This record gives sequence, C-alpha cells and structure tokens, in this order.
Amino acid sequence: MAKTKLLTIAVDNQPGAVANIAKTLGNAKVNILALLGTSQGTAGSVQLMVDDARRAKKALDGARISYQETAAELYELPNKPGALAQCLEALQKKGVNLSSIHATASKGGKKAVVAYTVEAAAKAVTASA
Repeated sequence: MAKTKLLTIAVDNQPGAVANIAKTLGNAKVNILALLGTSQGTAGSVQLMVDDARRAKKALDGARISYQETAAELYELPNKPGALAQCLEALQKKGVNLSSIHATASKGGKKAVVAYTVEAAAKAVTASA
C-alpha cells in the first residue's frame, strides 16, 4: 500500500478543459498517474493522481487552477479475476467506507492498480480546510 494524494478540480464542461490541466502539469514535468473526468450539464470534475503532488499543486496554483486535495491509497493487485473483490472484502471487514475508487489494468498485464479514498479522510481534510 502506498499513500498518495487525489487532486479534484472543478471544470466547465467545454472543449479543452482537461487539456488545459494536462498541459499545465506537463509543462511542470508532473506525470499524471491516474485521471477520471466526469460531467453533468455545464459542469464537471477531474480527479487525478500524480507522481509529485507538491510540484503539481505549485503548477496548479501558478495557473490559478483551484483544486481540492484528499489523502488516497494505492494498491497493486494481481491482474486476475476476483483480485479486486478480495481487496474490497478486506477493506469491508475493517469497516472502511470508500468515498471514491479508481482501478485499472492493461490487458495481458500482470498487475492491476487500485486507488481509493475513504470517507473519514475526506471529512478530515474538509474539517481542517
């Protein structure tokens, strides 16, 4: 398990919104490890994990792109049927309530990656902000 940060950015649902974020981070030499974008109507959000959260936040601040930071955890799993279920069952047994989850694997790859945030962590960040 590795600790990381999830950065959530509110965006307008328009062409180039995500490209602007990617360009800002790319120009700062920040590698995006995971990204999820969703929209509803005229608004949307982009959730991302990067290789260097400190540098990413500096770049986003410099570009005046607002974000919310949440603690997250990353797990590597075997890329096989049932591995995700086993991971989630272990979290359930510990009483962990997920706020968000991202999972990905490449076809034929040996490993899958699961990243998640938990309800308590999200509340703690909001309470301290």
